[in-house]
Amino acid sequence: MSEIKRFEYNWAGRPLVIEIGEVAKQASGACLVRYGESVVLSAVVSNNVASTQDFFPLMVLYQEKLYAAGKIPGGFLRREGKASERETLVSRLIDRPIRPLFADGFNNEVQVINTVLSSDPDCSTAMAAMLGSSIALGISDIPFLGPIAGVVVGKVNGELVINPTEEQMANTEINLTVAGTHKAINMVEAGAKFVSEDDMWEALKFGHAEIQKLCEFQETIIKDCGKEKYVPELFEVDQEVRAAVKEYAEERLIKAIRIEDKLERYAAIDAINEETLEEFGKKVFVKDLGDIKVEDLEAKALYLKSVQATLDEILHGEVRRMIAVDKIRPDGRAVDEIRPLSSRVDVLPRVHGSALFTRGQTQSLGTVTLGSLNDNQIIDGLTNEPNKRFMLHYNFPQFSVGETGRYGAPGRREIGHGALGERALSYVIPSEDEFPYTIRVVSEILESNGSSSQATICSGTLALMAAGVPIKAPVAGIAMGLIMTDDEHYTILTDIQGMEDHLGDMDFKVAGTRDGITALQMDIKVKGITYEILKEALYQAKKGRMEILDHMATTIAEVRPELSKYAPKVVTGVVPVDKIKDIIGAGGKNINATIEKFDNVQIDIEQDGRLYVMHSDMNTAKACLEYILASVKEAEVGKVYTGKVVRIEKFGAFIELWPGYEGMCHISQLDTKKVGKVEDIVSLGDEIIVKCIKINEKGQVDLSRKEALLDSMKH
Repeated sequence: MSEIKRFEYNWAGRPLVIEIGEVAKQASGACLVRYGESVVLSAVVSNNVASTQDFFPLMVLYQEKLYAAGKIPGGFLRREGKASERETLVSRLIDRPIRPLFADGFNNEVQVINTVLSSDPDCSTAMAAMLGSSIALGISDIPFLGPIAGVVVGKVNGELVINPTEEQMANTEINLTVAGTHKAINMVEAGAKFVSEDDMWEALKFGHAEIQKLCEFQETIIKDCGKEKYVPELFEVDQEVRAAVKEYAEERLIKAIRIEDKLERYAAIDAINEETLEEFGKKVFVKDLGDIKVEDLEAKALYLKSVQATLDEILHGEVRRMIAVDKIRPDGRAVDEIRPLSSRVDVLPRVHGSALFTRGQTQSLGTVTLGSLNDNQIIDGLTNEPNKRFMLHYNFPQFSVGETGRYGAPGRREIGHGALGERALSYVIPSEDEFPYTIRVVSEILESNGSSSQATICSGTLALMAAGVPIKAPVAGIAMGLIMTDDEHYTILTDIQGMEDHLGDMDFKVAGTRDGITALQMDIKVKGITYEILKEALYQAKKGRMEILDHMATTIAEVRPELSKYAPKVVTGVVPVDKIKDIIGAGGKNINATIEKFDNVQIDIEQDGRLYVMHSDMNTAKACLEYILASVKEAEVGKVYTGKVVRIEKFGAFIELWPGYEGMCHISQLDTKKVGKVEDIVSLGDEIIVKCIKINEKGQVDLSRKEALLDSMKH
């Protein structure tokens, strides 16, 4: 049996223990991460033979087992199914800082699998999984250029904290996940309550200081437990082929790159690439098998791979040179210039709110749907969040880029972009008390040439305002890019388009209001960037964000005061908790009768007595609310009411104080003088003032007109 090794570290005041050598011993590398009472198993495996594919087949998975939180899965099967949205987002979170740290040309298949076995709400399983992924890769024979680490940074009561507890997260101004190497930051994901660029920059630096300590901790583990890295076969371009291709195609490719229109530019580039591959594909490679000679398809494929790599090199190099040296972008814009903006609202007549936002050749159609609180999303996961009432969904059809492709369930990219938009807008969504609706925003990307997630934020904001949702402030988003030759020679780009994103070194998305940042996302394709570049990008993004907000204000300046006529209207009230069972009735008999009585109205009753009534017609909703409140309302002893005489008996009169609620006024209590007959004082239908003088154990109410009259004489 192999030796079990333990490594301990104090991570933000909580114990961190790494165990190696006991579990998953057949994996290329594995470790058990114990953080507080959270436990994550991280295991990595690799195929030592290079893939024939022209991309790096890296798979990163984060899996939550509900037994980790003492829960049984919902649904018919009662077992974990497809990845939840949270699992997908955490998988992406781990993938993004790891992926750039494999050598260019490394095409071996690698799988990084993280399984949550125990969940402590105060000790992030996501950060434990990211750390475990780096350690497992580091101690394996896989040629990983790490280590990396990640932390969550919060700001509670003005103080920055690492890995906030669940209680601290409920009160934090910043929810920042930052990852990187010992040298630099290479991934950021953040939400914030309108924080300034300076505050966000300080939080980034604070987080990176802890990352550096975690990387040093990992290096001691790798030194002790690490295997010798295997040397992969990295593809290298044939230099003779490179020279021939450059002579044949370079001049024409450079001209094509300068075409301003995206579709024309890509069509011209594709045509040159196809022609070049066809021309060089005429070369025949022969393999001698002794008696016969056959075409050497493997050698030809390798040859054409050098041809394609050279074409990509020309494109990549020229675009970067134009931007970094000449300060010229492919579409001719200045480095801090935003593409032409246009937008309008009320695009769709029957939805509750809609807007079309276009930036250059990127276009998002945003829609808003309002529903009852019962329409909220139920969350079946490890966290204590049972549901959410604000959702943003992002759809990216292939026609938006002029291509055919896969349709079906949303992929990781769509889930990630939707989560970014949801985070950016969540900080301006009114509370449930202010606006008791479930809110769903959907972004349909109709055209895309970069920065569609930020267009989603803009169209979503406009649609919310058009729908009459009382958001705290408009939010706009902008995507920044970077072309970097070294720390001293770089260019930061505002509002990057597709080619700049694909060929650049950074995708840096910033969203916020005029008062500050609400969301941040950054991915770095190089090994990291300096704090100074980050700060410069933040302030250049702020300038762009303000320009977009100015434009949006010309489309719709304020939230509409009224909801769409097609949106449900809601009225609210409060009922005594002990009366909820009476409103519902046995088997829902009473509430179903009420729903039918008021034209299929929607009724939500919370456990604390909050009552929500929703209907497309406000008058119907109000009438239903009054009916329910009246059914549970009780008279108060000593209080004077105005009631209607509904029944007369020899011993007194029955008075209806409000619909469905009656009391009895005895003949002796009808007047200040002696009364012979009830009819001498009141008649059916009369409205009289009465005072509640008693409520017996059966709930029967005794009223007195005499006491009410005497009280009025005193005043």
